[in-house]
Amino acid sequence: MHSVGYRANALVTFALTILAVMCGFASLSDNFNAPNPTADVQVLNINWFQKQPNGNDEVSLTLNISADLQSMFTWNTKQVFVFVAAEYETPQNALNQVSLWDGIIPSKEHAKFRIHTTNKYRLIDQGNNLRGKEFNLTLHWHVMPKTGKMFADKIVMTGYHLPENYR
Repeated sequence: MHSVGYRANALVTFALTILAVMCGFASLSDNFNAPNPTADVQVLNINWFQKQPNGNDEVSLTLNISADLQSMFTWNTKQVFVFVAAEYETPQNALNQVSLWDGIIPSKEHAKFRIHTTNKYRLIDQGNNLRGKEFNLTLHWHVMPKTGKMFADKIVMTGYHLPENYR
């Protein structure tokens, strides 16, 4: 006969093995989901465009952000982190990214949204490179699963332009 400790060890080992296999299947099942999110970001107004005393350019924007990210939610999705970034080029850097707004979407019911807001984080360039600059607004998201690897993607919206003069 086996002791109580031996039987408990066998039971715990078996339970953890089954749990690991279930987590593996849960993670693999996300590979069969083909999300098709949609998003649109509009710049409604440039509230101010000024040069700071230290010489850096600063911009405040009013944005309309609308997105439908419901297709990213599966039974294995814990939450989705989403943010809007302004992306532009300067002589010093091939790519500058500045986060303007972010949020956490906790469930599928909150994944279709429309927000009218000013940029949550300041758009500041190190230098005076923003006058007359073309830039893209990009909606990034990171899907955080209950188990398995994180998934990230983005939608790039082009054709935005800053004014030539400070306001």
